Amino acid sequence: MSVELNHTIVHASNNRESAEFLAAILGLEVGAEWGPFVPVATANGVTLDFATTPEASIAGQHYAFLVSEAEFDTAYARIKEQGITYYADPHHQHPGEINHNHGGRGIYFPDPDGHAMEIITRPYVT
Repeated sequence: MSVELNHTIVHASNNRESAEFLAAILGLEVGAEWGPFVPVATANGVTLDFATTPEASIAGQHYAFLVSEAEFDTAYARIKEQGITYYADPHHQHPGEINHNHGGRGIYFPDPDGHAMEIITRPYVT
């Protein structure tokens, strides 16, 4: 068996709110609560398990999602409709812009706890 990422835990001040936020932006389903986790599964089988954690102990993380052009358009429209600030770059130097890295499109936007969410239409090349 090859190694694959199966799931990761996302610390949140409110696990349900954060899971619902991401699912709504990306057009995904929020799974049934399992113990302390509220899961959101992606198409490639990786699950983000949102866990409520004291706010003071939440350290911002980065989560990048590869999406199709149509999915980008839909997510981008949702972000704009909700008035969420987005950036073309991870350092937040270009607000309200889309990047065109690697021939695609990408943006960064914060979730309710300040995690850096990113949607891209082309994978990064090394």
